[in-house]
Amino acid sequence: MGGLFGIASRRDCVGDLFYGTDYHSHLGTKRGGLAVVNRRGFTRSIHNIESAYFRSKFEPELDDFRGNCGIGVISDHDAQPLIINSHLGPFGIVTVGKIVNIDSLSRQAFSRKKHFSETFGGSINPTELVAMLICEKGSFVEGIQNVFDNVKGSCTILILTKKGIIAARDKLGRTPVIIGGKDGAYAASSETCAFPNIGFETEYFLGPGEIVRITPEGYEQLKRPGDRMQICSFLWVYYGYPSSDYEGVNVEAVRYNCGRALAKKDPVIAELVSGIPDSGIGHAIGYANEKRIPYMRPYVKYTPTWPRSFMPQNQAVRDLVARMKLIPNRAIIKGKSLVFCDDSIVRGTQLKENVQILFEYGAREVHMRVACPTLIYPCEFLNFSTSRSSLALAGRKAVFEIEGTDSVPLEEYARAGSAKHVEMVERIRKRLGLTTLQFQTMDDLVDAIGLPKEKLCTHCWDGTSSF
Repeated sequence: MGGLFGIASRRDCVGDLFYGTDYHSHLGTKRGGLAVVNRRGFTRSIHNIESAYFRSKFEPELDDFRGNCGIGVISDHDAQPLIINSHLGPFGIVTVGKIVNIDSLSRQAFSRKKHFSETFGGSINPTELVAMLICEKGSFVEGIQNVFDNVKGSCTILILTKKGIIAARDKLGRTPVIIGGKDGAYAASSETCAFPNIGFETEYFLGPGEIVRITPEGYEQLKRPGDRMQICSFLWVYYGYPSSDYEGVNVEAVRYNCGRALAKKDPVIAELVSGIPDSGIGHAIGYANEKRIPYMRPYVKYTPTWPRSFMPQNQAVRDLVARMKLIPNRAIIKGKSLVFCDDSIVRGTQLKENVQILFEYGAREVHMRVACPTLIYPCEFLNFSTSRSSLALAGRKAVFEIEGTDSVPLEEYARAGSAKHVEMVERIRKRLGLTTLQFQTMDDLVDAIGLPKEKLCTHCWDGTSSF
């Protein structure tokens, strides 16, 4: 996915920029970048963070950075920030999102005899493509609108100039941008959890397609938000940090509500409840409190030497890290009936192994409760994972096994309680070796978030959202 942080300050901003960006490390593992501007120009640095923390890569360089304005990014994909020279003046840029039609936009650019210098996996760097679209117009606002008019998928942008930062939230608001302020400085962030420890207070949530300019004195609206919003629901279920808020709705509170909703509809009486670390913990606490049964830890997460398993690009490495990080505790497991809460089941490969280990360690029953509906549509709007093609999803794989083809209507499989949905869930349960398996209903997930469904992107569960 990825996260952005930008700051405009009356004083040197480098310390706040460094820590503010670092608080987005849960959103990506591939690249980290910082850029600052001062009277002499721009200073930029980009590092690979696949095998190390953002802090350890950038901390030795901080003495080389000086400036009152800066932007930072944690990305799972392209190298950024980029520094662009154009008729609009020099600027730095970072983006978060996914350009579904990047190939067609690149061909259009080549037909107009334009070129690209940055590469991303042997292809066009999406952030450079966005910069090109911005530079086709006579102002930053017009250029950002050009991006919104042409990009399919999603794109949230921070632009660093000598006069401040321009922040633009994706036209349908799929990813958030939040403004925070303190005496002498204002910042834009993907996560509100970046604010408290560096002294900022959350002040404003940008609307879909809204554009603002940020200076040390405050922020001004350059373009009003649109009427339609489709913020990604998965931010609350999994990707967001527990202490963050989106649209004024706290992540941990939503996870607690999800767990409560699962418990209310669950006839199973188990001896203890646990959450798959880390994002399953909030769901499990809500479940345990509602059911009034103990919350315990049959699996304990080991982080000192296995810190990053979010999304390694190699499947074998991803499986190894995920397995090595979770250590089973036989004293808690043996002879027990266990309920496990998790944020989602994507592929289910690692979960199957975890379930097998629980039974090997003496579990009597293992019941899985999932905080969101069954994933059956690959994400079209954000770079959640390069492997989330349709048949990589556990739900879609079950549909294929039932139908013998992937080309079937999925509406009945997406509808909780239908005969096809029940059959799909049963296929997943058997494959994972679970005693029972229950997914959250869409209605309960929407209620847990507390926003109208039409304001949420729920495409990966019911296929209803669009470009």
